[in-house]
Amino acid sequence: MQIADFDYHLPEAQIAQHPLPTRRAARLLVVPAGDGDCLDRGVADLPRLLRAGDLVVLNDTRVIPARLHGRKETGGAVEVLIERVLDRERALAHVRASKSPRPGSVIVLADDCRLLVRARHEDLFELAVAAPAGASLDEVLEARGEVPLPPYIERAPEASDRARYQTVFASTPGAVAAPTAGLHLDDALLAEIAAAGAGIGKLTLHVGAGTFRPVRGEDIDGHVMHAERYTVSSALCEAIAAARARGGRVIAIGTTVVRALESAAAASADGTLAPCEGETRLFIRPGYRFRVIDALLTNFHLPRSTLLMLVSAFGGHERVMAAYRHAVAAGYRFFSYGDAMWLERAAPASE
Repeated sequence: MQIADFDYHLPEAQIAQHPLPTRRAARLLVVPAGDGDCLDRGVADLPRLLRAGDLVVLNDTRVIPARLHGRKETGGAVEVLIERVLDRERALAHVRASKSPRPGSVIVLADDCRLLVRARHEDLFELAVAAPAGASLDEVLEARGEVPLPPYIERAPEASDRARYQTVFASTPGAVAAPTAGLHLDDALLAEIAAAGAGIGKLTLHVGAGTFRPVRGEDIDGHVMHAERYTVSSALCEAIAAARARGGRVIAIGTTVVRALESAAAASADGTLAPCEGETRLFIRPGYRFRVIDALLTNFHLPRSTLLMLVSAFGGHERVMAAYRHAVAAGYRFFSYGDAMWLERAAPASE
């Protein structure tokens, strides 16, 4: 398939710049299996789409305040976006400056905090805390970092973004972008999901800034995915097996859950789900054969993006692109702070 197959027109006014007053206030486009018409609902209706025995899987990654502003010692402005924390003092980061910093140079942050540029690894720079003495990277980020809002949110972060660009179940720090489908769930809605008879499981996939990397070239098969760290526990694998045994479905809250579970299955010798921890570069696009997921709650994704390709693989390309046209015409809000879509997996012949 070509990149143009995943294009659609989106009025700029439909790119959500702020979250709604409450998490569950978002609209929900229900795309039923088969050829049924799309249904305009709300996220608050999610428990009624579940069945007793289903298992809902969440990504518990926590977004770190990964964006830093500083200057070179020579005075030039520098913007740092942490991609991955390596240890207590070091990280890999994207660095924007008029001229790329050289290894051995220093980036000066507020209060004379300093980051040493230790090395360059392709597009990323290895940075280490140089001052104040004994400070950890976590301490530097908490004191001087800001919420790394996506590039299509064209405003500065506000104090409220610290909470709203974070799921209520976030517990494992490491992401630099939120697993946005999970932003719609609050504690009360999670309780309603449990009351509907569905189980809740968790995994971790640390979303990297590469999630916003555009696909270059016309042939999507040549695209190389960015690496993201993930962990699928034995407890979750057992919960999924139990759900299957009782006839339940596995419901992914977000594309990150899909990538983590499908990566864990792909990493096993026989293609069945097994505990796994590591990095994934899995690129899911039409033609992919899903092993684990039955239904998906997801936000609306950028045109020509790998995430739209994943959703098209899951729901069927024509069905998903028709749903996107419906969402545009019906005035849905798009991207990280936007509305959501419920999608059931297409039959194998449509994948």
